[in-house]
Amino acid sequence: MFPTLETERLILRELTDKDAENIFACFSNEDVTRFYGQETLKNVEEAVKIVDIFSKNYREQRGIRWGIERKDTQGIIGTIGFNAWLPKHKRAEIGYEIHPQQWRKGYTSEAVSQVISYGFDVMGLARIGAVVFIENEASNKLLGKAGFQQEGVLRNYMYQGGKPYDTYVYSLLRE
Repeated sequence: MFPTLETERLILRELTDKDAENIFACFSNEDVTRFYGQETLKNVEEAVKIVDIFSKNYREQRGIRWGIERKDTQGIIGTIGFNAWLPKHKRAEIGYEIHPQQWRKGYTSEAVSQVISYGFDVMGLARIGAVVFIENEASNKLLGKAGFQQEGVLRNYMYQGGKPYDTYVYSLLRE
């Protein structure tokens, strides 16, 4: 059973094929994908494949990805969750994106806080990691506010548009 989470203003819920249009709206926007390590989507069919990948990762206990939905409107505004989930080693990496129309409203911070709690309290994680493009100032700032510690730089770690980028690696430990 896929868990649904709630915050003051958000519902974090399972993604379905019905969310493909909104996922496409995010991942077809170069402002979103420029720091994502994934190429910009060209059509909704690619978004349906993303939903399928997230669903398969959950079934195989390799990740969990929620759709971020505001309580006052229908339709997701982004996604958030864990990838590279290794239950044996009690660790996963957090990832998220949100549509630019919803930036600077605190939604991502609110969702990150709830997902971190779920990771530690329910999934039994001891470490939550994050890998972020150095140029992604907003995400680097958000992780710092959430208590993540920067551990170092991974050189030429992510490719975007055929070009290599350095990333910061972060961690947040349960204790």
